[in-house]
Amino acid sequence: MSSLYEGIVQDLIDEFAKLPGVGPKGASRIAFHLLHTDREEIDRLATVLSEVREKARFCSVCFNVAQDELCRICADPRRDLTVLCVVEEPKDVLAIERTREFRGRYHVIGGAISPLDGIGPDDLQISELVTRLADKGITELILATNPNLQGEATATYLNRLISPLGIKVTRLASGLPVGGDLEYADEATLGRALAGRRQVSN
Repeated sequence: MSSLYEGIVQDLIDEFAKLPGVGPKGASRIAFHLLHTDREEIDRLATVLSEVREKARFCSVCFNVAQDELCRICADPRRDLTVLCVVEEPKDVLAIERTREFRGRYHVIGGAISPLDGIGPDDLQISELVTRLADKGITELILATNPNLQGEATATYLNRLISPLGIKVTRLASGLPVGGDLEYADEATLGRALAGRRQVSN
């Protein structure tokens, strides 16, 4: 497909089109919005992008997004240390936090098992999870992977892996749409699912 615009404008559209969830039309809208934006706002955006690259990192304990070695949740002494919630991505931590139903800690595994995409257990932060579970203070592991095929496969794998350790393993209750993502669930639905989670191991 030939370029519609010349030079730097087309380059900008092409870069935005590489972002997840942004198609050619969306990329064009963003690019032309920036063309009509004040220089000060453009400079602020450029500064933030540069700082994200320099300062953003992942928590050394749970692999959530952080600016320091520990994320704000792992660094919070008020969190319940006995309950650990496993999610796929940092955005899922935010989704659960919005419900205000959970006061434990998290472990972000960095995706889901998907053989078709070449993603297996060794490609995720699962061995780090097992290491954390060696802490005898953890009594419950909540599996909050997405309710789709990959998420269910990951939850099944984790349940089989963790159950022999004697830790109670629970899964988010019904209420989340099958095939959906936690990121798009509303607070009420996600809150009910979290509050009504079910045990999946003895």
